[in-house]
Amino acid sequence: MSSIMRVFKKRDALGEWLRQERSAGKTVGLVPTMGALHDGHLGLVNKARKENDVVVCSIFVNPIQFNNPADLKKYPRTPDSDLALLASAMCDAAFCPDEKEMYPEKETRVYDFGHLDKVMEGRFRHGHFNGVAIVVNKLFSIIQPHRAYFGEKDFQQLQIIKAMARIEGHDIMIVGCPTHREPDGLASSSRNRRLSEAQRREAPRIYQGLQMAAQMCPGHPPNTIKKKIISFINASAELEVEYFEMVRPDTLLPVKACVPCKKAIACIAVHAGSVRLIDNLAINS
Repeated sequence: MSSIMRVFKKRDALGEWLRQERSAGKTVGLVPTMGALHDGHLGLVNKARKENDVVVCSIFVNPIQFNNPADLKKYPRTPDSDLALLASAMCDAAFCPDEKEMYPEKETRVYDFGHLDKVMEGRFRHGHFNGVAIVVNKLFSIIQPHRAYFGEKDFQQLQIIKAMARIEGHDIMIVGCPTHREPDGLASSSRNRRLSEAQRREAPRIYQGLQMAAQMCPGHPPNTIKKKIISFINASAELEVEYFEMVRPDTLLPVKACVPCKKAIACIAVHAGSVRLIDNLAINS
């Protein structure tokens, strides 16, 4: 680990430096981000720091994974504070490319993930996961890490990335890390900083609803739980549920019954005004 964090904007320069590190027998850990870093991201960096000799964090707001241009425009960008946080977390290198560096030509690749990208987030964010898969594949190819770290808050995305890695033949360990939460239970997210005071006060109801679902299962059918949780969250004037689903973690298909011996995960998306928040919680695990 070097004492000064390196900052790379060009893929070739980063690739050359990493080749030297790997030739010295060092392992490489990657933490892909879109910036606006918070404690959840730093937790990924810390885990990567413990398990690898070299840690690289990418900061790139990926335009092709936004199905809503307004959402892309509003996405928070805090490059100076991001780099300061990474340096304090003893990250070895930050990769901060611009759009032209990542996409010198128009991307036309379309992945076939079967139903994995059609349910939940895929129903409401057309093309989102294809954009995620393209950019992560690029990062994997540029950095060639031994391990890559992702937060489990984006559970469906994690399954998509694992599927992409299999399709592309990447020999990379995909490491899912537990969701980092604020003291009141709200899942840490770069989008949280866009919440109004009233929305921020009400947002913990999302996690409270997930906890209610875990307590109700087993003992109640999924449809009953679903109606209860949606009603509980929508009772707040600041929140509106977009979807709530209980699915199998490996297939993302809905559970038909709450069976104690079978794992399931409750996934939710909620609108707080123009801010869209997602979360999930394992149940019956």
